[in-house]
Amino acid sequence: MSKEVVVLGAGMVGICTAVHLRKNGYDVTVIDHSTPGAGTSYGNAGVIQREAVEPYAFPRQIQSLIRVGLKRDAAVNYHLSALPSYASPLFKYWKNSEPKSHQAISKDYAALISVALDEHKVLIAEAQAEDLIIKGGMVHAYRTEQALQQGIAHAEHVKQRYGVESEVISPQQFNVLEPNLKANHPIIGAVHWTQPWSVNEPSELVQRYAQLLQDLGGRIIQAEILALQQQPFSWKVCTNTGDFDVAEVVIALGPWSSKFISALGYENPILIKRGYHQHFTDGAIIHRPIFDAERGYVLAPMKRGTRLTTGAEFAHFSAPATPVQLEKTQQAAYDWLDLGQALDEPAWLGGRPCSVDMKPYIGAAPRHKGLWFNFGHGHQGFTLGPASGRLLAEIMIDQVRLLPDEKIFSPQRMMV
Repeated sequence: MSKEVVVLGAGMVGICTAVHLRKNGYDVTVIDHSTPGAGTSYGNAGVIQREAVEPYAFPRQIQSLIRVGLKRDAAVNYHLSALPSYASPLFKYWKNSEPKSHQAISKDYAALISVALDEHKVLIAEAQAEDLIIKGGMVHAYRTEQALQQGIAHAEHVKQRYGVESEVISPQQFNVLEPNLKANHPIIGAVHWTQPWSVNEPSELVQRYAQLLQDLGGRIIQAEILALQQQPFSWKVCTNTGDFDVAEVVIALGPWSSKFISALGYENPILIKRGYHQHFTDGAIIHRPIFDAERGYVLAPMKRGTRLTTGAEFAHFSAPATPVQLEKTQQAAYDWLDLGQALDEPAWLGGRPCSVDMKPYIGAAPRHKGLWFNFGHGHQGFTLGPASGRLLAEIMIDQVRLLPDEKIFSPQRMMV
């Protein structure tokens, strides 16, 4: 008799978790208030980031902090009213960004990133989603010599330490990769990360994985999740369309995970970085994602045109949109690319769920039997979904093969 599990969350992480649980014999039901891939998994730059072996650290240079504080850095925005609620988690994030701590965290983080692309490849083939994939790598472009040299040094560092492949390219070589750039663009050099894949419609890839789940016999239910209640021998998931009683529940709700974790008595384990994107059409075509490293945004080729994705905004999750970063970065992007016209629709706004130690929580809940966590992936939920889904499934059946040490992402560290 198969075991029953409900997975809360139909984003990349939740759907991939459900797929791997179904492959391991579970009777799986996914519940979310939205359709698969409609939340944070829809709004990203669509890159499966093989090069992202070191998570984003809190800036420690005084000059960088001043620029952020004065709102001169297009990569970061904040609402002053929200800063008190961010003070404690940001302080912990800052402490964990100390170089020695960050080095240890990166070693753990890289173990999952290193297998992420291979795990996507398996699901892409099974879901027959090859038509969504772009295999041209990703370019980090630089405007100043100092930033370029820092980028080159970082590329060499991750190659030596993690085996990530890249090549330094001149403006002329960049023009060959992207022939539609403006003739007088300000890019003086770039790093071409050759291993990443990208997706021309991120939400559709999640939907293909969701269809794979259904083909395997899993179920997906769209409903508002009202409460999660522990019973003597089971869990009750209360929704607006009915209740579900099951032995095991996985929380994979990304930025919405905090609500249910807090209700169970856990201190909120994540901070949320908001982000925006806007589509542009009838402009110059690019052939791979391009990160403007000194302005903090990504341009990515999508089915609907070029998508401009911003950096981080610190604000209350439900606060009204303040897309000032889109305005700043759009101006910067026009320096070197004819974007065309923004689609006549509101900019997308979503949240990235970041843990204070930059590692996702994958494993058993510290104090509740039959409850499992898979959230806190920060900027890399889209990249890490298949790998973290497989890892959690293997932990739940006590047959871990993906990583030599699954404890490095254990939610037990919440209790420290």
